[in-house]
Amino acid sequence: MLKKLFGKKENAVEQITAPINGKVLDITEVPDPVFSQKMMGEGIAIDPTDGQVVSPIDGEVVQVFPTKHAVGLKTKSGLEILIHIGLETVALNGEGFESFVQAGDKVKRGDKLISFDLEFIREKAASTITPMIITNTDEVVGNLEKNVGVAAKIAETEVLTITLK
Repeated sequence: MLKKLFGKKENAVEQITAPINGKVLDITEVPDPVFSQKMMGEGIAIDPTDGQVVSPIDGEVVQVFPTKHAVGLKTKSGLEILIHIGLETVALNGEGFESFVQAGDKVKRGDKLISFDLEFIREKAASTITPMIITNTDEVVGNLEKNVGVAAKIAETEVLTITLK
């Protein structure tokens, strides 16, 4: 009993896999100051090689933006993740995007969230680089490790390992 009261508490560890196939970049490399200066939170970005976005975690869909360019997820431990497809893609008003989930849906790692026309986004948006941000970094993150510079495979390559406070 005393060990339970005074023993060292084990922190939860979240392992987040790539939501998109492509090269993993540090968030500071994103050509948009909102992301690169971490105004929305810490994370990584992926330069995609195709137009499929899957869930990087087991959790719940918190929000799918009406323009389908971004999706918010939450893990059971409370980690909040935003996947923002491309830069300045909100102006496309959903054109080139298809959503397969809605707010409240439970998802498993690898479940299809959104598909997008990569060539269309390449032509019409500022960039196809896709940030994945931990939006509640200050509240829940203890230690955050990034796996950047690798060619990521969706639902397989771990891109973030987070030890929660």
